Amino acid sequence: MPKSLSVAIQMDPISSVNIDADSTFRLAEEAQARGHRLFYYTPDRLAYREGRVLARGWPLEVQRVQGDHATLGEEAEIDLADQDVVLLRQDPPFDMSYITTTHLLDRLKPAGTLVVNDPFWVRNSPEKLLVLDFPDLTPPTLIARDLSALKAFKAAHGDIVVKPLYGNGGAGVFRLGPGDRNLNSLFELFTSISREPLIAQKFLPAVSKGDKRVILVDGEAAGAINRVPAEGETRSNLHVGGTAVAVGLTDRDREICARIGPRLREMGQVFVGIDVIGDWLTEINVTSPTGIQELERFDGVNVAGRIWEAIERRAAG
Repeated sequence: MPKSLSVAIQMDPISSVNIDADSTFRLAEEAQARGHRLFYYTPDRLAYREGRVLARGWPLEVQRVQGDHATLGEEAEIDLADQDVVLLRQDPPFDMSYITTTHLLDRLKPAGTLVVNDPFWVRNSPEKLLVLDFPDLTPPTLIARDLSALKAFKAAHGDIVVKPLYGNGGAGVFRLGPGDRNLNSLFELFTSISREPLIAQKFLPAVSKGDKRVILVDGEAAGAINRVPAEGETRSNLHVGGTAVAVGLTDRDREICARIGPRLREMGQVFVGIDVIGDWLTEINVTSPTGIQELERFDGVNVAGRIWEAIERRAAG
């Protein structure tokens, strides 16, 4: 058995998670089964005080019982430098609040606390930006807040998808076909509510057959699920009605993973979910990837166990 580790989990409120789908719950469940000690807190309870990075939360025990899945101990404030591992697992949006937590957690490195995924690279390589390092693997892509640039991109590619650069879960994703005249209106809408740029990509018709989520563990492909959009939908995200189905890895999937895997491993991105439509890489999700439970059900593999083996190796090193 591996050495018992003290593990703090920074996540959204655990009371509301779906225990049959939530990847963070599955990671907590596997950690507990491996003898690790759990402490849970929400991002708003993270603080920096006089050289120390502190978290106010609770000792945690989990069980796979609907409605009774989390038992909290007595509330306490802990110094995260005393923990072996911190799991950075709150969901996006990737806003300044999220970015601030990465800055604070980054200060744990001198203490030897392992933060997964590494907060420096989470901050510097959010999902829709890391793909820019691999332009030959991605569809034509534009990042801009300039309407003329967006119009020129649409004129060049005809059928495009436009979405917020730091969005998540399929929110705010629009397909603009060749005859669509809504770009100006969408631009006005987006820019009225956010200062962020937009990202546009050439529409990939293969999305009708699914948007594949490939899970990588310490840079190695662990398997994939396919998310098929609902009838009449462009978006395949499970949050908006997409359906998860079993799927194998293609040669192209393996080629993509072989290209990006060593980089992810070097960056300390232990648990990553990439999105592949047809033959094209569209996102590299490092902030709070999902898909563990669906993959485990389809393939019968202990993906959470593989992730913890990788964490344990890094913590021991």
